[in-house]
Amino acid sequence: MSRPVTVSFADIEAAAGRLKGHAVETPLVESPALNERLGGRILLKLETLQRVGAFKFRGAYNRLVQLTPDERKRGVVAFSSGNHAQGVALAAKLLGMPALIVMPSDAPAMKVANTRGYGAEIRLYDRLSESREAIAAEIAESRGAVVVPAFDDPHIIAGQGTAGLEMAAQAKAMGAAFDLVVAPASGGGLIAGVAVAIKTLSPRTEVWAVEPTGFDDLALSLRAGERVTLKPTGRSLCDALESPAPGVINFPMLAKTLAGAVDVTDAEVADAMRYAFSTLKLVVEPGGVAGLAALLAGKIATEGKTVGVILSGGNVDPRLFAQVLRGEL
Repeated sequence: MSRPVTVSFADIEAAAGRLKGHAVETPLVESPALNERLGGRILLKLETLQRVGAFKFRGAYNRLVQLTPDERKRGVVAFSSGNHAQGVALAAKLLGMPALIVMPSDAPAMKVANTRGYGAEIRLYDRLSESREAIAAEIAESRGAVVVPAFDDPHIIAGQGTAGLEMAAQAKAMGAAFDLVVAPASGGGLIAGVAVAIKTLSPRTEVWAVEPTGFDDLALSLRAGERVTLKPTGRSLCDALESPAPGVINFPMLAKTLAGAVDVTDAEVADAMRYAFSTLKLVVEPGGVAGLAALLAGKIATEGKTVGVILSGGNVDPRLFAQVLRGEL
């Protein structure tokens, strides 16, 4: 019987070596106003300032840079509503290989435009009537291209985990030790990698996942002790966090490392986006602000604690952002 695929601390360190000089070492910042409001020391990891405006570049580059010369020639295919699409597109451009991205026709216009701007070919699909996985598999077979998953891949997870590696080193340099680390979760690529990095360096630190209400498949899976797949009945403001199930590779890792998972409503996410903009002077997309939303809504206790929060992306559609700022959402 083969051993289950997993990601080690050494894998994340190796990914950090590959990303050095290519990914941005994003800042870890502190706001006195936020500390005062939450009664703790809150350190924000600004992956909004990563290349492509989201953490996804880390995993995409770590995956693509390990492809063979022959695989690079044949190119890659990925499916994503936006940030993974942009990460794969830019990584492919930097490494000189073709990329095709399967994107939903209702994906944020800015994410589609940015992905195309990095040189990728785009195939739009209807998320209600078509399967993005089936489309990607068909394209990959016809072109001999490599499919690059958004989260269910050890190289992707290891790449995302480098954000946790950086956070730990940055906090130490600030004289801080995390009691909690909080990050958004969709399929679980980011938080699985980050949890391995953080728990290896600081076993006492609790790692918490945050999901959109109605897409709490990770919380349900943790309670059930096995992967649970949802059948969503609607959409979330957090378009980047709508995976119906945690990844096959990701879930066993998360079951071992997470303290728990909480969910946030669209209203709580919108409140957090307004707070980030008005008080912190940060532009954060809905999915990217989920961790902060959980703290501001009191879903995770922060009083007297040092908390690391990953703001995972800043690619928000301008019209949607204007609606949020006006209080219309």
